[in-house]
Amino acid sequence: MTDVTDHIETDVRERILVAAERLFREIGYQKTTVADIAKALRMSPANVYRFFDSKKSINAGVARRLMGQVEGKSQAIAQEPGSAAKRLRQLLATIHRMNADRYVGDAKMDDMVAVAMEENWDVCRAHVDCITGIIAKVIADGIPTGEFHVADAGIAAVCTCTAMVRFFHPQLIAECADKPSPTLDQMIDFVIGGLQAQHPSGSSRSR
Repeated sequence: MTDVTDHIETDVRERILVAAERLFREIGYQKTTVADIAKALRMSPANVYRFFDSKKSINAGVARRLMGQVEGKSQAIAQEPGSAAKRLRQLLATIHRMNADRYVGDAKMDDMVAVAMEENWDVCRAHVDCITGIIAKVIADGIPTGEFHVADAGIAAVCTCTAMVRFFHPQLIAECADKPSPTLDQMIDFVIGGLQAQHPSGSSRSR
């Protein structure tokens, strides 16, 4: 009975998040109220509050849901067979394209992202940590095979995310769309080239 109840509650939570995301896209995060979400689902606001204690927590749930989709796809790519370099290239391109598809070109979702980063930073931080960990795993796979020449896969992953931030961060993707910059492929080539480069043992890197 408990399992059935948990399943029903999970289903209702998911329906609330789906409805909230749709309304955020249609009328904007700031204009959407809990009453609007409840009306779209034909339930009372009190029922929505049974699952989420505030609009802020609904926003966190929507952000978590969208980020989880990116994490799931990234994890699947990381576990595919084949060379680490090929998987890393696909992984970096996929993260960019999924973020661009979900947020860019939609001013209303831009607003939601800004609020999520301000009010729900823990959710965003956990997502960044998850993506960095997935990238680190792929880089680590490429070290024993000789594809990548780095001493620490974790640090290399952080550097990779830092280099790719203009292509990962939804607001930066939008802001830099019309500005002179490397293309996505050029930036990925640069990152992978850096990971593949063999550094002399006496270089400044090892000092």
